[in-house]
Amino acid sequence: MPDPLPQPAGHEPTLQEAMRADLDAIGRTHMPFGKFGPTHFPPEGLPIYDLPAEYLAWFANKAGWPKGRLGKLLQMVYQMKVDGSDLVFEPFRRRAGGRSKLRPEKQRDFTFPDRD
Repeated sequence: MPDPLPQPAGHEPTLQEAMRADLDAIGRTHMPFGKFGPTHFPPEGLPIYDLPAEYLAWFANKAGWPKGRLGKLLQMVYQMKVDGSDLVFEPFRRRAGGRSKLRPEKQRDFTFPDRD
């Protein structure tokens, strides 16, 4: 993934600029593979900020993080969720129309045949 904020040569981004770039990248990135990838959540996969903390913990404890930028972004999301900072993702969720649904909706209307 290219650097989201290209800077002039010799310019070192400030901490605030780097954090903004990381947060913007988290807001744009979808899970590209696995249980929450495009196969099960078409067309792009689940946004990484809506991945369950338990799934991210599996990467942290068992599987290891993916290589590259995706792995770094997933680690950041996991750490934010573990620290209780999940509210930082609310603007992304509002823009997307709410939290991503992880399960199909349950039937809420039941119609029974008449017993005459």
